Amino acid sequence: MVWPLAAIVLGLGLLIWSANRFIDGATGLARRLGMPPLLIGMVVVGFGTSAPEIAVSTLAALDGAPGVALGNAYGSNIANVGLILGLTALVSPIVVHSRILRRELPILLAVTAVAIWLLGDRIVDRIDGAMLLLMLAGFLGWSLFESRQGRDDLLAAEVDLELAAQPPMTTPRALWWTLAGLIALVVSSRLLVWGAVSIAAALGVSDLIIGLTVVAVGTSLPELASSLIAARKGEHDLALGNILGSNLFNTLAVVGIASAIKPLEVPADALYRDVPVMAAFTIGLLVVGARRGYPSRIGRQTGGLLLLGYCAYNLALSRAAMLE
Repeated sequence: MVWPLAAIVLGLGLLIWSANRFIDGATGLARRLGMPPLLIGMVVVGFGTSAPEIAVSTLAALDGAPGVALGNAYGSNIANVGLILGLTALVSPIVVHSRILRRELPILLAVTAVAIWLLGDRIVDRIDGAMLLLMLAGFLGWSLFESRQGRDDLLAAEVDLELAAQPPMTTPRALWWTLAGLIALVVSSRLLVWGAVSIAAALGVSDLIIGLTVVAVGTSLPELASSLIAARKGEHDLALGNILGSNLFNTLAVVGIASAIKPLEVPADALYRDVPVMAAFTIGLLVVGARRGYPSRIGRQTGGLLLLGYCAYNLALSRAAMLE
């Protein structure tokens, strides 16, 4: 038990470090190539903040641990809304101005509905994975088209400010950190998956429970840090944008890439317990973030309710683990 615990702690630490280095390098490389700022924010940072989930779920699928793969993706979505958005709103109430976010919220709900439909036959095969990746490509293409229409939006302005605050990086240095971060992501993910599966076996609980809790929260730590920092800076749209973008990438890219490489069998508990909870949090986010009145506000009371909901869900997971 000692070595698996050490592997999880070391793996999570290295995972967070490598994700930050990968984002820095990829962002610097994209800027050197002249990529538009909003596209960098959506694609480069979006993939970068979801890189831990992508790496962990892909390796878990290859290792024959679909519970870790799916639990990591969907558990991260639940943690993003319940834990991260809840904590962020408690620290600094979020005022939502961006029209982009108001368009993305219904899209996230639609994507969640499609994901539930694909899970209905209890397997996410390569065709399902290809569908999810095509939906991601369509969303990114539509977002790029919208960004090139020249419409002013606060989220785009906040992305510009964040990129301007970063020191310029030479091309060789950017390439080095991109590759180094990517290699470290793979190594840390391997450690984390091995430790998670080993602990699940030692405790006699399903790897789904471990994926939904320890692994999901661990891989969501970059989103927690970036959302808290953005909220404290007053960049509220960017704080919520980090969460929305992460959930879209988790649902489409993380599950899509993992299942395209190796089909994932869906545990019954994931279909009947965890996915409905993810859908409920997504609907709650839609109600709160897209309510009538402009701008919308996610205050401390709402943040507290989200956090209580997340704690209640984890209590239910703990009870399920004791019954296994």
